[in-house]
Amino acid sequence: MSVSATPSALRDEALALPAEQRAELAVELLASLDDDISDADPDEVDRAWGEEMQRRSAQITSGDVKTLTWDEVLDQVAASRRSQ
Repeated sequence: MSVSATPSALRDEALALPAEQRAELAVELLASLDDDISDADPDEVDRAWGEEMQRRSAQITSGDVKTLTWDEVLDQVAASRRSQ
């Protein structure tokens, strides 16, 4: 595969892999995200996450955002996969 492949082409190719290989790839991709923030100050990361949790909680409490049940999430994922 070329280095210039699009994200959607990479995704399609990854989804065609057997489940075990997809799982291994997912673990490696997630681990690579940790590498991106490994130099961050842990206290700053904790502070930023605390602010984000407060912001999201306030949005839910105020009704600005609607939460979904797990079944609703699964339905949306299934609908999205059907439309691809």
